[in-house]
Amino acid sequence: MKTRIALIAAAVAALGTASTTPALAQDSSVTFEFETGATTGSVMVVLFSSQAGYDRNQPVAAMTVAASSTPVTVTFDGLAPGSYGMKSFHDLNGDGVMNTNPFGMPVEPFAFSNNAVGNMGPASWERARFNVNGAVVQTITLR
Repeated sequence: MKTRIALIAAAVAALGTASTTPALAQDSSVTFEFETGATTGSVMVVLFSSQAGYDRNQPVAAMTVAASSTPVTVTFDGLAPGSYGMKSFHDLNGDGVMNTNPFGMPVEPFAFSNNAVGNMGPASWERARFNVNGAVVQTITLR
C-alpha cells in the first residue's frame, strides 16, 4: 500500500503542478468537483487513459490545485474520446506526499473516479473507469 501511495505522489510530482498533458488533443474534457470538507493544503489529481497506466501509476495528465474553497474543481481539457480513470488525494499538510499510519493505511483523504472504492487497496480500473466523449463532470467525495 505504501508503495502505491508513493507512486501516486511521484506521478503527480513528475508531471508538475497545475499543468496537464492531454492524451491526444481533442475536444473532450472531464471536470472533477471534489468535496473536501477542508480548505487547507492541496488536492493532487492524476488521470489515466488505460488500465496499464492506471495499474503502473503512469498518468497522461496531472494537476495540483489549492484547496482554498469547496468544492475544489479540476478540469482536464483536450482529451481524446475514450476510457479514463482518476486517482487523487488531499494533501492536508502540504508535504507533497500521501501520509500513512504505521500500517501503511492513508491518513489523508483520497478518492478515485466514480467514487470507486477498493478492497484492501486502491479501486480497480474496472470500478474507476469512465468514458469521455464530450464534456464529463463527476462529483468526487474525498474520504
